Order: sequence, then structure tokens, then C-alpha cells
Amino acid sequence: MHKKRVVVTGMGVVSCFGNDVDVFYQNLLAGNSGITTITEFSCEDYPTRFAGVIKDFETGDYMDKKQARRVDKSIAYTMVAGKKSLEHAGLTKEQLEQLDKNRCGILIGSGMGGMSVFTDGVQTLLEKGQRRVSPFFVPYILTNMCGAMLGMDIGFMGPNYSISTACATANYSIISAANHIRKGDADLMLAGGVEAAIIPMGLAGFCACKALSQRNDDPTKASRPWDIGRDGFVMGEGAGVLVLESLEHAQARGATILAEYLGGGLSCDAYHLTDPRADGEGVALCIQRALEDAEIRAEDINYINAHATSTPLGDMAEVRAVKKIFKQPKNVKMNSTKSMIGHLLGAAGGVEAIAVVKAITDHRLHPTINLENPEPDLEFDVSTQAEEFVVNKALSNSFGFGGHNASIILAPYQP
Repeated sequence: MHKKRVVVTGMGVVSCFGNDVDVFYQNLLAGNSGITTITEFSCEDYPTRFAGVIKDFETGDYMDKKQARRVDKSIAYTMVAGKKSLEHAGLTKEQLEQLDKNRCGILIGSGMGGMSVFTDGVQTLLEKGQRRVSPFFVPYILTNMCGAMLGMDIGFMGPNYSISTACATANYSIISAANHIRKGDADLMLAGGVEAAIIPMGLAGFCACKALSQRNDDPTKASRPWDIGRDGFVMGEGAGVLVLESLEHAQARGATILAEYLGGGLSCDAYHLTDPRADGEGVALCIQRALEDAEIRAEDINYINAHATSTPLGDMAEVRAVKKIFKQPKNVKMNSTKSMIGHLLGAAGGVEAIAVVKAITDHRLHPTINLENPEPDLEFDVSTQAEEFVVNKALSNSFGFGGHNASIILAPYQP
């Protein structure tokens, strides 16, 4: 079957570095850390008291003020990132109306859904009884409501649903959205992920898993992928959304093409609730499938945006897996966006895809910070400073609890 080419024409981000894609990437290039001590709620007795928190978030004109106060933050983040991605793609109000909205869809997933609304609802039930539970409780906790409400606002009537595969969610969403375009189901899709889990319950849950760093005395140094001194990941929050279009559709409306989506691969470790397979077989299978889908060889890739969360087990399990595919690791640049913004869980792949597209358009790779004592088996070319670089083809990895693996391949657009 002939596959339509899929291109990236817009990007929208909500992050601890703000809601502007260029500002977000400038902070990454500068090696700034967005990790801070949590002051939004009391957590003095928690073993971890810091995260990549979004401070002073405002929806601005992207959402009705009354509705913005009522919804879960995951929905608000989606509305801002989604609408900003459309603006970035040159699809302001007038241009939006010219689209065939029956052929425009939304696939923005979340790993955790509306956690604030859920925990507030449980507290209301326990303290005030069932009559006081909000009628919005059920709608606002659903993972699909983020994309659904964005669809209502902009009138997109094409494929609209959510995928929830923990920290692999956004990459799963991007792959599925691209496949809708390839098959001819849609001309344009908004795709990515969102997460807003930095609340007492979310933090407590990950503390209970013993998955988080406890470097409370120096939060900016806590996320340290591939460093021998790493002691767990750092929670982050936000949203990352791409505008994906068929090449023909983008060209017909005179869009600026930022990059091309070449392919994606999925697999499952079928191994453990939270731990990755040490031998990396599941991840290697996922990357191999992405290469086959993109119809390229491993040697064509010269940059990897790694999952690299800063966990003792995960970081090197990924390295071992990637080495099964890339036989000359010293020839491949690799970095970790999470070293600066933490792990955005279901949103991670979306935000990291934006970092990859910016690397492609700006010809500059961001550093991996806090890498002071690298694991001796790392071998890949990991820089602690921003550097000039021309991306040939890039691989972006995301892996989630449950053993869910998803890899996407992005490249400069070649007419």
C-alpha cells in the first residue's frame, strides 16, 4: 500500500520553561534546569520534595476563564499547547476555517489523566458526602477529554481519541496519528501528550514506588541521566503537541515544513510492572520496527533523543538495547532532554519530539546536564555543552511502566 508522506508543520509546548517553543529550546541549549523545590503544596515529610513544576500557569485567551478554573490542569495544558501548535503552523482563526475539519483529528494522550479532579473528588466524597461530588467529576478525569475539549473548541471532527501507555503515551499517539494520515483517514492531526501529576497523590505514589531521586539539597542536580551518581528520576509536567499533515495538504496551503516523520515502532517487554528488561530485547525490537517502518538503515541515524530518565536500571538498559542496533555508538550523538525538565511521563515523547524538530531546524543539539561521572559503558557521543550539528535522521525513544516501548524517527524534509 502506498503510504502518504507525513510532515511536521507546527509545535506547541507547555513546560517549566514556559509556553513558547523557541524560549523552551533556548533554555535547553543554555543547559538551564527547570527543577525546583515544590512550594505549591506541603510535602515536607515526603522523601522527594522537588520537581519540574510549571509556575504561574495562565491559559490566557486560549480558554474561557471560568472553564479554565474548573477543569483539570491536564485539559488546560492541552488547550494551550494544542492551540499554540496551530498558530505555529500558520493556522490562525481565518486559516482554520478554510480546512476540511471532517479530515482533521486530535490524538493527545495522557498517562495519568485528570488526577487533581480525581483526588479532589475523593476528598469531597469522604468529607461532604456523595451529593457534593461535582457533576464534572467523571468527564474531567478521563484521558480522552483533553483532546475531546480541544476538538470541541476548534471543530475538528476527524479521528479523536486518547492512548494511555504510561511514559510511552505521546510517542504512541504520534505514531497512531501519523498512520491515520498515511492511510488517508485524515489530512491533519494534532498529536502528542499531556501530564499534570505533580500533586500530593502523584508525588506520593511515585515516592512509594521508590522511583524518584531524593537529592532534596540540590534539586537542579537531581536529574542526571547516565551519571554513576544518579538515584532516580525527577517528575515533570506539561504538554507537547505536534501538527502533523500529509505532505500534499501542507504544500497545498503553503505551510512551512519543519521536519518529516519517517516512521515509528512499538513493542512490549512482557517482563515486569516497572523495571525494563536488562537485556534490552524489547527496546531493540521497537527500534528495529521503527527503522523498517521508515525504510532506512541504522547507519542513517546520527542523533538519538534518549528516554534516559536518570534511573539506576533504566538508563543503561536503554544503552544496551540501542547498542544492539547501533554497532558504532561513538558515531551517534545522544542526549537527554529530561536532564533539564524532568520526566513528563505521558507528555515526555511529545515535548522531546519538539526538541528533536528544533535540533533539525536550528542545527544545534542541546546538552545533557549533570553528567559528571558517565557510566563507562555509555560509549555514545553525549555532550555536556550545546553544539552545532546537522541532523541526518533522528530517533526519539519513550518507554513506559508495563514494558511499553515506542520509538519515532524524524528527519529534515527533503523535497
